[in-house]
Amino acid sequence: MAIFITKDSKVIVQGMTGAEGTKHTKRMLASGTNIVGGVNPRKAGEKVDFDGTVLPVFGSVAEAMEATGADVTVIFVPPAFAKAAVIEAIDAGIGLAVVITEGIPVHDTAAFWAHAVATGNKTRIIGPNCPGLISPGQSNAGIIPANISGAGKIGLVSKSGTLTYQMMYELRDFGFSTAIGIGGDPIIGTTHIDALAAFEADPDTAAIVMIGEIGGDAEERAAAYVKENVTKPVVGYVAGFTAPEGKTMGHAGAIVSGSAGTAQAKKEALEAAGVKVGKTPSETAALMREIMQSIG
Repeated sequence: MAIFITKDSKVIVQGMTGAEGTKHTKRMLASGTNIVGGVNPRKAGEKVDFDGTVLPVFGSVAEAMEATGADVTVIFVPPAFAKAAVIEAIDAGIGLAVVITEGIPVHDTAAFWAHAVATGNKTRIIGPNCPGLISPGQSNAGIIPANISGAGKIGLVSKSGTLTYQMMYELRDFGFSTAIGIGGDPIIGTTHIDALAAFEADPDTAAIVMIGEIGGDAEERAAAYVKENVTKPVVGYVAGFTAPEGKTMGHAGAIVSGSAGTAQAKKEALEAAGVKVGKTPSETAALMREIMQSIG
């Protein structure tokens, strides 16, 4: 089992013929993802050969869905055009839109997220500014390296791409049901809570790693959710203990104002909910290792 994507997912790539889209389409194909086509209005009707896999290019998401039955889109469209690309995917009614693009104006993200809600939340949005998600051995929608970890029973949700990769590598001997990078922008689609709920409902996820970072109150809200709704063991890590107050760090959403949003405040909220929190990514992995060994 997995959350949000499986071996049956049919994936299209918006921006497949661009530099990033081409590079990562090759990598997704190599990891076994069932990619059925790409979208680029200027190149509609063309075919692209990815090391022996020939994929059609469609003029729109709706056209691609009609021709292939696609239910997932991965978006590598430049920031200026990303809002239009996501809205097109929402209007086509695709089930999952994974927005990899970094640097999308927050106003644009707010607009396409509001559009998704207004049209009935038929499209789950992951991102933007995220590495996507992977169910090892089944499907890989985004830029997460497929060779760092195999399938297993750990669920991982993370704001940080690089910490996603590190955690997957450190726990590679146990493996993952799904690892999902939700992105670090101030406004994102799928949240920690959404992922926690899905992992809780997945019979093949035994334990959950949650990686947060400074800024906002997402981790505090997730802690409250864990306390009330999650029965599986959860370990956590919060990046940014040494960040100075009032300065944006790395992700656009990572800014501390006063005591709100600090790593310490988030750590305390998580621990109060029964989540074991590591001081470093490696210590967090060690906490999960103990849990997985005790589960057997």
